[in-house]
Amino acid sequence: MLNDGKLFRIPFDATSSDIPDAGQGQLAKLAQLMKNDSTIRVQLLGYAGSTKDSASKARRLSLFRALSVRTYLMKEGIRSTRMDVRALGNRVEDGTLDRVDALIRN
Repeated sequence: MLNDGKLFRIPFDATSSDIPDAGQGQLAKLAQLMKNDSTIRVQLLGYAGSTKDSASKARRLSLFRALSVRTYLMKEGIRSTRMDVRALGNRVEDGTLDRVDALIRN
């Protein structure tokens, strides 16, 4: 069993909710961990910048990003009930805005 709080960070292009090639490796590792341990749950935290757009558009883009990650994991055989999705828009404490953080919760 993994320690609570392990983080996988998936970067996104500034205006896209499509998972970039750079994020595929992290997601493959996460999917494999979740397949190996059925007690693992993840919280998917979506972030997006809003330099040109409103805060509500940033929140919507962050939601679409988190849902893209959830869909990827579901296609890998992970049940949606093991994932919680949060759209945080541009409310970020550290790191870049354009990303999804997958935080493992046991």
